[in-house]
Amino acid sequence: MTPKFILEICANSVESAIMAQDGGAQRVELCDNIYEGGTTPSFGAIKIAREKLGIDLNIIIRPRGGDFYYSDEEFEIMKQDISLVKKLGVNGIVLGLLNPNGSIDVTRTKILVDLAKPMSVTFHRAFDVCNDPLLALEDIIECGCDRILTSGQKNKAFEGIDLIQKLVEKANKRIIIMPGSRIDETNISEIYSKTGANEFHASLRKKHASKMQFKKDGVYINGFPQLDEYEISVSDPKRVKKVIEIIQNLT
Repeated sequence: MTPKFILEICANSVESAIMAQDGGAQRVELCDNIYEGGTTPSFGAIKIAREKLGIDLNIIIRPRGGDFYYSDEEFEIMKQDISLVKKLGVNGIVLGLLNPNGSIDVTRTKILVDLAKPMSVTFHRAFDVCNDPLLALEDIIECGCDRILTSGQKNKAFEGIDLIQKLVEKANKRIIIMPGSRIDETNISEIYSKTGANEFHASLRKKHASKMQFKKDGVYINGFPQLDEYEISVSDPKRVKKVIEIIQNLT
């Protein structure tokens, strides 16, 4: 029986992935370097996540942060990573490639989609910085992707509700439109009701203190004093459960 909705959690670690599952999430997108928008996690992280999770596991295929126009070498890395995660038994991959003019890189996206089969393919928020979302929708459908993760070309999905709704209508079930970016307990009800989407992407994290007892003052390995290196951010199963309950009450 097809579920009425799917909540996918963006997990920044194996610990987060397990907590997302504990909260009732149906799918996890595992990524690294969350403050860069997510990059491909390590072999070890993917392998352990696959062993620990009974729910679907998708892996972001992104060799670096920054823009979505990739060099030939980066494209080769993406191909190698796809082959690797397929061997590890994950359910899907998440990717996004653009041309310098902001259009979808159809040629190379098709190559990666074909390489990924039978895994599912999500075109990620590279979509939100493309030059023409309605044309991009058709291009991504042509590439054979299964879904598009989008905030409606805004910083937050709640702000992009109108475009997301339009994309759902234009897609007409040819591809899944999955809203994502800052979706939480405060806005999921309206996003669900207004967009017509039935898959949602959220983080729903909490922070807890590191178990380190000694802390070296004035040294910032990440280079950003405003980011507390002795604070760990992980998925909060209670928040995941709450969002699921809210959607269930609407269906």
